[in-house]
Amino acid sequence: MDGFLDKVRALSRFLNVIAGISLTFLMLLTVLDVILRSFRTPVVGTYELVAFSGAVVIGFAIPYTSWLRGHIFVDFFILRFSKKVRNVFNAATRCVSGVLFFLIGWNLIKYGADLQKSGEVSLTLQLPFYPVAYGLGLCCLIQCLVLSCDVLKIFGGKYE
Repeated sequence: MDGFLDKVRALSRFLNVIAGISLTFLMLLTVLDVILRSFRTPVVGTYELVAFSGAVVIGFAIPYTSWLRGHIFVDFFILRFSKKVRNVFNAATRCVSGVLFFLIGWNLIKYGADLQKSGEVSLTLQLPFYPVAYGLGLCCLIQCLVLSCDVLKIFGGKYE
């Protein structure tokens, strides 16, 4: 079980590195565009590149953020219950979330296939949309793995 957990953590961390690189690119592009606009020569397609990069930053950061439990918890209500009840509640919410992320990931991959088949591209730079949809779908499916690892950790006594 520990080997599976380590592999999912490493995969989530790799996706987070991609999100960080995309965020750095987004910031540098924005700064460059602002500077060049003062010389009346803006970077062509900045809006599209920022939109694509923003989607990559958000989507690719979700699994590792969830692994670290860096998202918002409102757990003051469940802290009043016993550890066993909390574990059942946490496992149930992880399972429901896993189903949700599976459905989102599956539909994003289907949407990416539709975009690839139609050949839809962005207006200015003519960049295809489908790689972003595929990437986000894959990240949602990896989020399912992270949530299933949480369930394994809950029942293995290694959660919290």
